[in-house]
Amino acid sequence: MAHGSGGRLSHKLVQEIFQKHLGNEYLNQMNDATIVRGSGKLAVTTDSFVISPIFFRGGDIGKLSVCGTINDLAVSGAEPRYLTLGVILEEGFLLEELEILVKSIAETAQSAGVHIVCGDTKVVERGSADKIFINTTGIGWLEREVGPQYIQPGDYVLISGTIGDHGIAIMSEREGVEFETPVISDCAPLNHLIDQFYMPGVRCMRDPTRGGVGTTLNELARQAQVGILIEEEKLPQSEGVKGACGMLGLDSLYLANEGKLIAIVSLEVVNEVLKLMQMHPLGKDAAIIGRVTEAEPGLVLLETPLGGKRIVGMLEGEHLPRIC
Repeated sequence: MAHGSGGRLSHKLVQEIFQKHLGNEYLNQMNDATIVRGSGKLAVTTDSFVISPIFFRGGDIGKLSVCGTINDLAVSGAEPRYLTLGVILEEGFLLEELEILVKSIAETAQSAGVHIVCGDTKVVERGSADKIFINTTGIGWLEREVGPQYIQPGDYVLISGTIGDHGIAIMSEREGVEFETPVISDCAPLNHLIDQFYMPGVRCMRDPTRGGVGTTLNELARQAQVGILIEEEKLPQSEGVKGACGMLGLDSLYLANEGKLIAIVSLEVVNEVLKLMQMHPLGKDAAIIGRVTEAEPGLVLLETPLGGKRIVGMLEGEHLPRIC
């Protein structure tokens, strides 16, 4: 508990683990607030991460906390630049595991080209938290004008890769369920992928995390007051996710993703955007999954292989709890 008291052990914790791995010209100011300089419009987002388990195939809570916040900035049209890091530790949490997570945070931030510029650490009594909770706030410069207000009938809907990987990966780790084809979380920062394919004609982007693709598309349809029609056969899924959904009765449209994005783009650039997506490692399985329509504004429809259609509503309740 003394590590959260603000005294010597607190300073030692910050210096020997956090500053050791995350130190840079901004964080090393070590003041109550860090001074950063820039111009233009700022984009700011914040998120908290309480995932269980904290280590999983394809990542950990540290990597997830960086990717999740970077992706929220990137799909909003911003260039991610700075992150804050808030950590709540449960009494008894192993310092060895903490250092692994902080190293993961550092490596993920470096790969995405962002700086951790300030942070806070608290320790709570045993039983008051589940090992570790993380909050990250992201700041970026707005570089691109994208959003639901730009969506138009006739646009196309793209997904950058297979859906549902993160949700199934977490569920299998948590429940100890093994599938014939192991599922690995897709947790990854998407800003460099967006740099690869962005061009005028990309109307809107979203990362379909909690609630999955189905819920995200519903949000966009309602915000833009358009209809969205997706084709079931065109939804990319890994064999592992297909098998898990078939066995457990889950719908991949509502499973969480942490390294995928939805892009709604104009007819004129859709093929070029798809080609550029597929040239990037994080977009190799990208696909056109549907289109925007004037009919049924606010609704998302799924066209089945037999030609029938059904409404895809928003996720009700919790599909899988604590997946991010």
